[in-house]
This record gives sequence, structure tokens and C-alpha cells, in this order.
Amino acid sequence: MIRKILLVLGLCAVLPAILQAAGQALASTMRIVVPVHEIARGDTIGESDLTYATVDGAALIAGVPTKMEEVKGMQARRTLAAGQPFRTDDLRRPIVITKGQTVTMQFAAPGVELSAMGRAMSEGGVGDTVTVENPVSYRMISAIVTAPGTVRATGAINAPVNNFARR
Repeated sequence: MIRKILLVLGLCAVLPAILQAAGQALASTMRIVVPVHEIARGDTIGESDLTYATVDGAALIAGVPTKMEEVKGMQARRTLAAGQPFRTDDLRRPIVITKGQTVTMQFAAPGVELSAMGRAMSEGGVGDTVTVENPVSYRMISAIVTAPGTVRATGAINAPVNNFARR
């Protein structure tokens, strides 16, 4: 009888440690988003291109997406292998402004809104910052892409301008 009591007491003392170890083993795995099939460079990723995979949390690299919403609608910068985790630089917003494209620049100040045409000097997707050249002054403007062919000016880029060289 005393042996049974000691056995029960021993199990009561060891059981929390066993449960804690099991909990840590479960917590060390994470669910991440991976491609279902190979995705070609430049393809826009849809929900049907994605699935979840479970990986060891200790081996997980920072920035790996864990929700499909983080990846849906993004564009592949390189060919992505099926089942492989995304790296930080694998994805970008779809390009809606290309280098050399004529764009509408919108300027806003309290009480004033202006728009003018400019030439994109870099490419970008919605939300990206691009450089736009003002064709009248030849100044470079920093702008945020708001829609295809449209940017919102954020300020001039401080660089010397030689207007006489272009005329």
C-alpha cells in the first residue's frame, strides 16, 4: 500500500515536467505559407498557389509569412519551388509603373492640389517610393505610387540641376 502511495506521489511530481516538455515540443513547430507548385518569376501569386506547411520553429528564419494574406497578390522576384519557404526578398508588389513611363504627379498642400505630368525614373508597385523627373525643371521628385500611372509627390530630391545642359 505504501508503495502505491509513493508511486502516485512520484507520478504527481513528474507529470507536470512531462506535460511542460510536451508543450515545448508542440510550441517549437510553426505553420508557414509555402507555394503549392513552382511559381515562375514575375507571376502574381493567388490563394490557389499557396498552402500551409509545418516547420521546426527553431529553424525558422525571420520574415517568413505565416498568413496567406501576406503573400496573396504579390509578385515573385525569382522562380519559387513548391513546398519551400519564402525568403524576405522573394516577393514584391506587382509593378504598376515602369522606368521611362509618363505618370501623373499629384501634389497636395493645405488648400492647394496640383497635378502635372512627369517621367518615372524607376519602377514600383502601389505603395512603393519611386523617382520621377519633372520635364519642365528637370528636377527629380520622390513620389509614392498610388495607382497605375499615378504618383503622390513627397518632395524634391536634393541634387544639383544643370538646366542649361538639357536645352
